[in-house]
Amino acid sequence: MEVCGKEIRINGRLIRIAFLDGEGYQFLEDPDEALRALRKSGARIDLFTFIQRLNDTSPRFGYSMEWDNMAALSISTFDNWMTHQIGSKTRNMVRKSAKSGVVVREVPFDDALIGGIHSIYNESPIRQGKPFWHYGKDFEAVRRMNGTFMDRSVFIGAFFEGKLVGFVKLVFDESRSQAGLMQIVSLIQCRDKAPTNSLIAQAVRSCAERGISFLWYANMSYGRKHRDGLADFKRHNGFQEIALPRYYVPLTLVGRLALRLGLHHGMGDWIPEPATAAYRRIRRVWYARKFSHLENA
Repeated sequence: MEVCGKEIRINGRLIRIAFLDGEGYQFLEDPDEALRALRKSGARIDLFTFIQRLNDTSPRFGYSMEWDNMAALSISTFDNWMTHQIGSKTRNMVRKSAKSGVVVREVPFDDALIGGIHSIYNESPIRQGKPFWHYGKDFEAVRRMNGTFMDRSVFIGAFFEGKLVGFVKLVFDESRSQAGLMQIVSLIQCRDKAPTNSLIAQAVRSCAERGISFLWYANMSYGRKHRDGLADFKRHNGFQEIALPRYYVPLTLVGRLALRLGLHHGMGDWIPEPATAAYRRIRRVWYARKFSHLENA
């Protein structure tokens, strides 16, 4: 459904939670107007949630609020990032990538790029110990999925010997005060050449050249899981945890009860971290065995 010129998505069956499609890449300028439209829409929505921009971290609205965490990098210049915001190990990884022959540059969204992305997606059915949800997508599905926000997107490719080995889809918000890494994926087989580090470096350069103040890389932590390999990678590349106001507005009695009882959070927020860590280890082993015939093909 569309509200105030922006698409709204709804998740959940028992508790229906609505949010802005592309949250973090676009924002509501007038939440009150959006809420009035949602109430009149007739759609079954129990809760509506939204956040503020990275340059606006003080709560501005009177709705029920919780603090959300974002992984964000404050950007001034590329040289400042290289010199002051990352450590020597990460600097060496960026330089190692270039010395290994990896070339990064902004690229057009054309059939050549889509074909390269398609190959990256279909390299392995497993990433980070779980099924990779882009695996198995055909060429046209890859085109459709990456063809969003085209008026505010920049694509960056990492190439080795002329072949795409990694890419970034960088999306700016409407005010061009922040950009988000909507996609950043590299070939696992080229991990020794550190293409992902080079992609981050070029994303910083692309933002600095356009005067973008913040680069956003999703959440720093999820649920009770505060440290993992991805969070460490973000920290090593200069991203810091920024607390942002997240608002929850109940639109029904179910929404009010869910908010009061804390049922608007996922199961991961209720399960102790040692239990979820054990589950992740078991899941990693299970999927590695399940798809071993494809991994070794």
